[in-house]
Amino acid sequence: MAHDENKAFLRRVPLFSGLTEQQLDALAAGSARRSYPKGRTIVSEGEPSQSMYILLAGRAKVQRSDAEGKEVILAVLGSGEFFGEMSLIDDSPRSASVITLESCEFMAVSKDAFKTMLQQSPEVSMAVMRGLVRRLREADKKIETLALLDVYGRVARVLLDFSEDVGGERVVKNRLPRQEIAKMIGASREMVSRVMKGLELDGYIMPLPEGKLVLREKLSSYIN
Repeated sequence: MAHDENKAFLRRVPLFSGLTEQQLDALAAGSARRSYPKGRTIVSEGEPSQSMYILLAGRAKVQRSDAEGKEVILAVLGSGEFFGEMSLIDDSPRSASVITLESCEFMAVSKDAFKTMLQQSPEVSMAVMRGLVRRLREADKKIETLALLDVYGRVARVLLDFSEDVGGERVVKNRLPRQEIAKMIGASREMVSRVMKGLELDGYIMPLPEGKLVLREKLSSYIN
């Protein structure tokens, strides 16, 4: 039963859409479904890598820490996204930690199953490559943001990146704690709070219940 359930979940993951039934069977045999509560560390920076993970439901953050314990959030992952493949490809330790932001469901794919899949499926290999390229582009944009924008521009970039189109308006549907934004842009929580308050008073953002935000069109002026 577990094998069939794993196979059914894997079939719905876009990354594996090009696999044959036989390949899905082999992948399911080397996979395990796992559930974690909010605040759980899934992988830790510097540890050996034995699996890649596909996020089936929920959100998780990717972060790094320096010797003094200062944390920087590199990305926030949502349903359908995957992580851990870099360490499996180059056999290096984990480059960052991944921590759940809410209750999450994952599919863990073993190192052997992942490497076999890459060898047998050019389509999956290309999908993994596209994922790596996307992250490289996102890293380039983050470097540009930190180098060229002031703190207002950095906050605006984060809000726009996390927003979705809802009836013609840009809406941040998931609550973004000030501390999390601060870790993304290299600022203090107090500074982010002041900026958010200023954006609200000047009509650039409008708070909604449950931590949601409506972003006004003029907010993009901070990054242009």
